[in-house]
Amino acid sequence: MKLIPFVIFLAALSPDRAPALDRQVTVPAATEVLIQGPGTPDPEPEAPPVDVLIATALERSPSVAALRSRLLAAHEMIAPAGALPDPMVELMLTDAGFPKYTVGSEEMSMIGPEVRQALPFPGKREARQAVARAEAEIRYDELDRLRRRLVVDVRSAYARIFALDQERTTLAAARELLEMLAETAATRYSVGETEQEAMIKAQLEISRLGERSDDLAAERSMQVAALNRVLDLPGGAPFGRVNALPPVEAPAGPWEDAVLASSTEVAMRRAAVTTAERRLDLARLDLKPDFTTGAAVGLRGGFDPVVTLRFGVELPLWRGARQRPMVRAAEHELEMARAELRDAEAAARADAAWLQADWERSNRQVLRYSQALLPQSSAAIDAARASYLSGRGDFSTVVEDFRMWLQARSELARRQADRFVTWAELDALVHEEGRDAAAAVDRSGSQTIPTGSTAGPRAEAEPPVRRAARTSAHQGRGDR
Repeated sequence: MKLIPFVIFLAALSPDRAPALDRQVTVPAATEVLIQGPGTPDPEPEAPPVDVLIATALERSPSVAALRSRLLAAHEMIAPAGALPDPMVELMLTDAGFPKYTVGSEEMSMIGPEVRQALPFPGKREARQAVARAEAEIRYDELDRLRRRLVVDVRSAYARIFALDQERTTLAAARELLEMLAETAATRYSVGETEQEAMIKAQLEISRLGERSDDLAAERSMQVAALNRVLDLPGGAPFGRVNALPPVEAPAGPWEDAVLASSTEVAMRRAAVTTAERRLDLARLDLKPDFTTGAAVGLRGGFDPVVTLRFGVELPLWRGARQRPMVRAAEHELEMARAELRDAEAAARADAAWLQADWERSNRQVLRYSQALLPQSSAAIDAARASYLSGRGDFSTVVEDFRMWLQARSELARRQADRFVTWAELDALVHEEGRDAAAAVDRSGSQTIPTGSTAGPRAEAEPPVRRAARTSAHQGRGDR
């Protein structure tokens, strides 16, 4: 590669200065130089496959471990919710001659144990268990949602790093081309065949490439730090080069029904409605009185023992001030849960339509860049460079076409990354594999919870915010 500037230098000379060499040398096209890339191999190791990173994140994530423990805790609360209250054991003393101790000498005096047991109204224990079981279902959906969110975060960071690595490769090759053009411009300027402007513009473009290279290095470090956080690794842990993204295909439509069926956000709201219904049932049952039972044995010394049996009914004298307001509060909570469910369903339908439009756009743009813009910009820079070397073209045209080619190649990688991120968000909404694997959790309280599933919970309804930031980034690239 070190010989190419010298070759271009010879090619730039007029025929009367180097007739033999000019006829023997074939200068490679600009796009050939760019495709060949730098002359030294890239020592940077290749990044692990994205599926390996997903499995690592699901296994190592502290947030997943925390929600898993919270789910297990919720399961442990189901059985106690339906348990009877602990019985009460009392020691009873009845002394007819108090303060004298007359047990054994006075027939009415006795001493002995008494056991009491509170009994909830029939159905209350089952209702309390139903509330605890519904709350455990919410904890399960929270874990499912977090797992899917982690999968989206890993895939998104992986795609962003891919786009940055592709642009870094392009910049490295483009720098070689600009250095060759700068040498050519300097040579032609030294012999009076061009203005100094061409040489200065070439040097300016090299400086701009350096500026962009520094920006890319910083952006990549930030993306790697975000990925390392998800993987529970040190923020500065190195990450290999991402050379390609896995091929992706969108699931068969209609997406709206699939999103509503598998969205963890909708599932959480449905579980919240079920929980509110169970709480309302329990609040209504609390209007019913509880019971108490007891048995006592009175020992009277030389007299026969006395057995006492007790049965009591709670008097709900303060029902209007305590139980009825709780019923009304439970009714309001149920109305709120149903409204939140409708809102979650509306958001899921909007997400499905939004993602479908974004997926179709991303596909069209990737196709447009790969089949039209990139080949056309490559042909344009080759033609402009050939014209300049032959003395017919202007160096400003070479610079302009070079910028278009550089932007087209970098933008293609970004569009591919955007498409992959869109697919990841859609897959998190409609993919059932993670939920089926997590369904191995025994909802009655088993502690066997899978940690390595690669399809995980649905992302929260934030795609428009993230896409707005992405669109803003696209709009800001035109001045580079």
